[in-house]
Amino acid sequence: MKKVFLTFSLFAFFLLAGNMAQAQCSASELADNCITQLNDGFNFVKSFPVDGENGGKGKIEYSYVFAKGTEYSINICTSGDNPDGIVVSLYDSNRRKLTTNAANGKVFKGLRYNCNSTGIYYITFTFDGSTQHCGGSVLGFKR
Repeated sequence: MKKVFLTFSLFAFFLLAGNMAQAQCSASELADNCITQLNDGFNFVKSFPVDGENGGKGKIEYSYVFAKGTEYSINICTSGDNPDGIVVSLYDSNRRKLTTNAANGKVFKGLRYNCNSTGIYYITFTFDGSTQHCGGSVLGFKR
């Protein structure tokens, strides 16, 4: 009986340990590291963790007030060199899509937007063919 219990316990431990290792996402760390990758001339505003919970979350949304006459830059950072299918889209206060980092079947590392109306804007992150569902993002501005 002890052998069965021990065998079952070890099996459960390795099964859970494997799932926990796979579910790890250091989105906050990636977001913090993304600050250094801001485009030249842009000032840091805010960083955003992008944790899709290993595919469990399809969309992550943040809001921020943008100012008229300001150019904004949103970059994506992942553990690799590419954006790993993380699509960032920017919406105005009426939820109209203004721009995205996905175009012509490609996903780029970021986007830029020249704001022509002060107000609340929504920044959404979705996953298009992502393998990690994990990243960070940084918002910067310049006038």
